Amino acid sequence: MIVPSAYYRPLALGAPAPFREPPVRVERMIHFVPPHVEKIRARVGDLAKQVDVVLGNLEDAVPADAKEAARTGFIEMAKANDFGAAGLWIRMNALDSPWALDDVIEIVGAVGSKLDVIMLPKVEGSWDIHYLDRLLAQLEARHKIERPIMIHAILETAQGVMNVEEIAAASPRMHGMSLGPADLAASRRMKTTRVGGGHPGYGVLTDKGEDGAARPFYQQDLWHYTIAKMVDACAANNIKPFYGPFGDFSDGEACESQFRNAFLMGCVGAWTLHPSQVDIAKRVFSPDVEEVKFAKRIVDAMPDGTGAVMLDGKMQDDATWKQAKVIVDLARQIAEREPELAARYGL
Repeated sequence: MIVPSAYYRPLALGAPAPFREPPVRVERMIHFVPPHVEKIRARVGDLAKQVDVVLGNLEDAVPADAKEAARTGFIEMAKANDFGAAGLWIRMNALDSPWALDDVIEIVGAVGSKLDVIMLPKVEGSWDIHYLDRLLAQLEARHKIERPIMIHAILETAQGVMNVEEIAAASPRMHGMSLGPADLAASRRMKTTRVGGGHPGYGVLTDKGEDGAARPFYQQDLWHYTIAKMVDACAANNIKPFYGPFGDFSDGEACESQFRNAFLMGCVGAWTLHPSQVDIAKRVFSPDVEEVKFAKRIVDAMPDGTGAVMLDGKMQDDATWKQAKVIVDLARQIAEREPELAARYGL
């Protein structure tokens, strides 16, 4: 473990000091872009105005013979565009791949001052974070990067889920975590080929009735346990939990349901792999207008968060004030990006 006195110490001479509080940003959707595809790369400037995070994907979905082209394409994309309020991320290749080291060295060297977050796949334990943490510090020092690049872990192995608490606390460079359901399903030997979402065979039957009538079957969420465990680890360490991909682009209704479940459990955003999912994520991960208005009434009625008040016949105390403040703070952040929502929120 890292002793408290050393936790916020830069890991290389000349590297920037780690953030003591993570930057406050709206990150409702992490939108994946294949940087080796030139026609998509050419649209990134417009895309950055529509999404909260633009992520250059170098890992899965990029063929082995296109890995170097994807890396080069990302560097060109980063140099050519002003991303404004949108974050700029990469998903690098896994640490055991032949491309990982060059991903980090070349991209940080070329555009490290524009890069906000590196998403690290298949994180198994704190040791993976420690390796990338030190390497980033060395590169930041070498290239005189003034703002630390953060790390986002993907939970996609059984060992990673087992070690989720240690991963969350591994470094002040930690930004958050995402659920990676496809690889995690394979790691656990789960019997599903779906990328996220439920499965029609996973559910519960009601009790057998005396009349012998057909028993209703209710489909359950395969990912509830893992999301809850990830959210707890992230919340305890003041980092952000995200739902990962939903692979069935044709089923927007199911995508919205899965995103909403994750949002209600504490996730702040999700991956969007297709343009049709951007508006879904924007809608789901932005608080409901009426809920924001009521939460604001609670905060306004208890400015210092102490005591108790009655609103609409219901008691509100310091616990509900904390819940309300989470909603109002998020709404204020979103209002800065979405003038239309700002007006509807009354902010």
